[in-house]
Amino acid sequence: MAKQKPVLNVAFIGHVDAGKSTTVGRLLYDSGAIDPQLLEKLKREAQERGKAGFEFAYVMDNLKEERERGVTIDVAHKKFETKKYEVTIVDCPGHRDFIKNMITGASQADAAILVVDVNDAKTGIQPQTREHMFLARTLGIKQIAVCINKMDTVNYSQEEYEKMKKMLSEQLLRVLGYNPDQIDFIPTASLKGDNVVKRSENMPWYKGPTLVEAIDKFQPPEKPVNLPLRIPIQDVYSITGVGTVPVGRVETGILRPGDKVVFEPAGVSGEVKSIEMHHEQIPQAEPGDNIGFNVRGVSKKDIKRGDVCGHPDNPPTVAEEFTAQLVILQHPTAITVGYTPVFHAHTAQVACTFIELLKKLDPRTGQVIEENPQFLKTGDAAVVRIKPTKPMVIENVREIPQLGRFAVRDMGMTIAAGMAIDVKAKNK
Repeated sequence: MAKQKPVLNVAFIGHVDAGKSTTVGRLLYDSGAIDPQLLEKLKREAQERGKAGFEFAYVMDNLKEERERGVTIDVAHKKFETKKYEVTIVDCPGHRDFIKNMITGASQADAAILVVDVNDAKTGIQPQTREHMFLARTLGIKQIAVCINKMDTVNYSQEEYEKMKKMLSEQLLRVLGYNPDQIDFIPTASLKGDNVVKRSENMPWYKGPTLVEAIDKFQPPEKPVNLPLRIPIQDVYSITGVGTVPVGRVETGILRPGDKVVFEPAGVSGEVKSIEMHHEQIPQAEPGDNIGFNVRGVSKKDIKRGDVCGHPDNPPTVAEEFTAQLVILQHPTAITVGYTPVFHAHTAQVACTFIELLKKLDPRTGQVIEENPQFLKTGDAAVVRIKPTKPMVIENVREIPQLGRFAVRDMGMTIAAGMAIDVKAKNK
């Protein structure tokens, strides 16, 4: 069996009309991840619906519709292979989905591709482009590449490409602390396939990598094995003849049989007898592993979903209160001190109260625009002080990023997303 390529999660971000779907569709098609017969069928449908032309965006929308209708399409259309990686596309149709995905860690992106329309050089950077890049930065995405797309609409002009590159570098990337000299700016025409997977003959002046080659220049994510052990518990089973078996995904650190462990905020400890993954015993568990582990000295009723397992010498942090930086994604009115929605952090769901609104930030730059605001509304970014209504584990995002992020839900929707930037610990 061939050695598996490392998986790289790549988010596609940018303004809605810049051609994200088309770029993704082109990548998948040209790298062989979409069945040509399926594409032919969709192309015919596109023509019948008056959407003739190689409408990849239509193809992607159609895949999405078919997924929603439950028609089985191989999930390959969200994965493709490069020479170096198996790439999973973190598709972020709306920036709200993007923030939610990124913050709750359902699909943490290791890198991002910003797709912009070369014609924006005339009108200025789109607000959504700024917002997405600010979020990518806030969420800790350090590796990016830029597609300056729709080059076919400016006759593949190097001058127009340079203009756009300069504008993005000076007005956006440098401001956010990215170094444009270390970023690939790829002139593409996704609809035609220029420089996405295949090198373009229309732009002999461009000597840099194609989009796929740029993706292969990204570094693979490092497994956070050197951080303290953290395993958020998903379920706890009591198995006859075995004992108590918590199940969860190792986020950071390493777990081995024989380890002494502590569960917080339950405050109970025990010893690990054995670890299982896919019904096989394993000698150690690493970040990314979904495991069940048998713990001596702990009963099923002592621990529950939302607890976090760690080593006693550096136990999971139980927050008395914490300071958070967050973005209000949607709220029907305004958020004031005393608001108590449910915070979703790792596997925990705990009602928490906003006890102080410290600062309002410009969501595009992160600069403080108001100290101690009276309220927060949709679109605001802010620094706030939060008090959980019952004990919960959350970590400082700068120390253990995997356990520092959260989403805030209320009234059946995601109200906000953010990260803990300071934690006042109960247990340390």
